[in-house]
Amino acid sequence: MSKILPYVSDKTISRHLGYAGRSMDLGHAKNYFNPARSTVYSRYSPQDWGVSNQLNFSLSDKERSFGERLRADAWRAIKETDARTRNRQHDVTKKLGERVQDIAFWKNELLDEIKAMETESCNLEEYKRTCERALSDTANPLHIAEECLMNREKRQGIDLVNDDVEKSLVREVDIIKKCQAKMKKVLDKAYVQLKMNRASQHALEIDAKDKHHAQGLDDRMHGLRNNTAGIGFYPGIENIDNTITIPESWARYTQENIARSQKERAASERLRGEIDSILRTCANDMWNMFNTVNNAFNMRIRETTDARNKLQSHLQRTMAEIFDMEKNIELLRKAIQDKEQPMKVAQTRLDERTRRINVELCNDPVMKSLQREVNEIRESVRILKERLKASELSLARLMKTKATLEHDISVKENSLRIDNVFCMGMRKGFPMDPKVGPIFQMPTC
Repeated sequence: MSKILPYVSDKTISRHLGYAGRSMDLGHAKNYFNPARSTVYSRYSPQDWGVSNQLNFSLSDKERSFGERLRADAWRAIKETDARTRNRQHDVTKKLGERVQDIAFWKNELLDEIKAMETESCNLEEYKRTCERALSDTANPLHIAEECLMNREKRQGIDLVNDDVEKSLVREVDIIKKCQAKMKKVLDKAYVQLKMNRASQHALEIDAKDKHHAQGLDDRMHGLRNNTAGIGFYPGIENIDNTITIPESWARYTQENIARSQKERAASERLRGEIDSILRTCANDMWNMFNTVNNAFNMRIRETTDARNKLQSHLQRTMAEIFDMEKNIELLRKAIQDKEQPMKVAQTRLDERTRRINVELCNDPVMKSLQREVNEIRESVRILKERLKASELSLARLMKTKATLEHDISVKENSLRIDNVFCMGMRKGFPMDPKVGPIFQMPTC
């Protein structure tokens, strides 16, 4: 009502209505001096008093007429709004019922897809556990192959050869590691796929939970009536619009969740087939390589045994030659020692003859003969020492050859012990039979 009627801040009528062409502000009367008072103050005239009364009468008539028209308009508005409110409430109730049916339909679709995803996730989890067991089963063959390589690193000298056994072992380790890499890769895929399955299932469950909540809420709202208990005023609620979807996007959201779940289920089924194929391929590859390595070991053991026997034969002949060379060295040393006394005699004679005096210091034939004798003895000793040195060097080489042969024989013995006892002892049986075990006990796709 305050919006319809004018608001008057000043209740003095004379300030709002004019009189006889004069100013609308009649509140300013002429100044009047009363001799009985010491001040000058304003006084209204009788004419001003009459005008004010007429203005009050006119205002009263005007406001009464406005009130009558307003009451008639209010009665018509009551009837119109009442009918409009009933029609609108009936329409909203009908739409709430249709909405509840739509929510129930999509909720059932979501629940069916949730059950299908739960079944597929359980199957993929079982395949994942089977692959994990198969991966753990490859640890022992890899350990044996690496242990064989480590043991063969204990071979000595020339036997540290990159033979067929080592190449086969390296290939075996490489194949096992490749198989492990394939299994780990497919396990990572399975881990990610399970997360994707759980994520899509979680989205379905949230959507189904939201729809269950919305269905219950709209079902209660569908049953609300004007006389229902618990209803109340919520001022300004009609101005709040917290909606984030429209009917088309609402239905598309659920359809996309279901389509995503179906897509992830198809990817999960393909991944289970990939796990089955990888496990069977890895088992066959490892079994074939196991047999190849064992055959290479047997051939290398035969070759090493033959080489050791030949080395032992050469060692016996070398030891006989060493015995003969030691006797030769003893004879040469004896010959050199026998030249010491003649050298002493010759050098003593020369030394004493240096004590001759004056003209007796003659370079006679005796002097020349003594000098030749000393030189001849020295030359003989030199020749004998050269022969002795050569013999000693030959003996040293023979001893070195003997040591080499003995070392090589010990190397061969060590290699035989490593290959025949350590390595083949561990490789008597394949740790994982490719025809039984977790790989071939898993369910088929």
